[in-house]
Amino acid sequence: MTMPIHHLIFFLSVLLSSCPEPAFSAHCTTTTSTKSFQKCTSLPTQQASLAWTFHPRNATLDLAFFGTFISPSGWVGWGINPTSAEMTGTRALIAFPDPNSGQIVLLPFILDPTVKLQKAPLLSRPLDDIHLLSSSAMLYGGKLATVHNGAQIQIYVTLKLTPNKTRIHFVWNRGLYVQGYSPTIHPTTENDLSSIATIDVLSGSAASRHSNIGTLKTVHGIINAVAWGILLPTGMVIARYLRHVQALGPAWFYAHAGIQLSAFFLGTVGFGIGIRLGELSPGVVYGLHRKLGFTAFCLGALQTLALLFRPRTTHKFRKYWKSYHHFVGYACVVIGVVNVFQGFEAMGLGRSYEKLSYCLCLSTLIGACIALEVNSWVIFCRKSKEEKMRREGLIGGSEKASGSYRLN
Repeated sequence: MTMPIHHLIFFLSVLLSSCPEPAFSAHCTTTTSTKSFQKCTSLPTQQASLAWTFHPRNATLDLAFFGTFISPSGWVGWGINPTSAEMTGTRALIAFPDPNSGQIVLLPFILDPTVKLQKAPLLSRPLDDIHLLSSSAMLYGGKLATVHNGAQIQIYVTLKLTPNKTRIHFVWNRGLYVQGYSPTIHPTTENDLSSIATIDVLSGSAASRHSNIGTLKTVHGIINAVAWGILLPTGMVIARYLRHVQALGPAWFYAHAGIQLSAFFLGTVGFGIGIRLGELSPGVVYGLHRKLGFTAFCLGALQTLALLFRPRTTHKFRKYWKSYHHFVGYACVVIGVVNVFQGFEAMGLGRSYEKLSYCLCLSTLIGACIALEVNSWVIFCRKSKEEKMRREGLIGGSEKASGSYRLN
């Protein structure tokens, strides 16, 4: 009814390998209108880039950040986090038009945990714990340039680094509004929440944080699509439509239990990868996808534990266990399939060939279910009619009805 599992995994891996990575800006430059630098790199988001020159003799860093405004009244910020690759704790320099004069101003800010919670306006504070030797900002185009959507800004900084510590966590972002001299919160799309890069300014190499996350997303998507979206529904179909085929004997049960257990253990691996992705992506939250994932996992765990408490067919509680098993099982399948579609949206594959391929696999399974369901009803009605005729004596009592299906 479905293609072999190893073929399906290979097929999905080829499709999902094209998952889009965060977009990099088209190029970087080492030359500006006022200064030249030795190295440059394109940053992962917002078409931003960096250029710098590191002086090992005195451990100073001359750096230029290139960003763009997204609003005439917006702001663009760049900073470094001395301890970790995240927004909280960043020492930032934020450029925006002065509310009074309209000229570009560049002010220092410390992004402590209260900024994330938006408990109070963000106020400028001196960066006493980093050795900032100089800083300035200017619009691309010089003094005659104005701030508008898409206007390019250049932030120049000279820093004194700690000796032998050349690996730096850079953070950057941009927002729509400034209230007085207090920048408001930036947009919260995935790219805006992923504006972080760790770069060794001596070698020029960047940490592979984004590529690692991209690989984990691909593996997470493949495993969960196969486990919750294909194997689990297939196991349900086997239990519903093959258990009454007398020629199979108990084989249907072993197939059902084996597929469902494989789906759950494979889904557990995918669930664990999802938890890890959440830890690697601070601030990136897919609320509905996460809630559905936890719900499906808990229901799957309950189904697995139910095997340990399965009563004998003659036990008085057997009917209650069977009702519970059916309800939890169907709920787990429905939630799992819905969450696979939520996963496509979270990965930005809402209109993709990957999603289309999964829809084709699922449609094939649903089509088989409809055909088997219709066949079950046909056989059920035929057997009911023959049973009625037997009771009325129209056919012999020793005759056996054809077919071997009945509904649950």
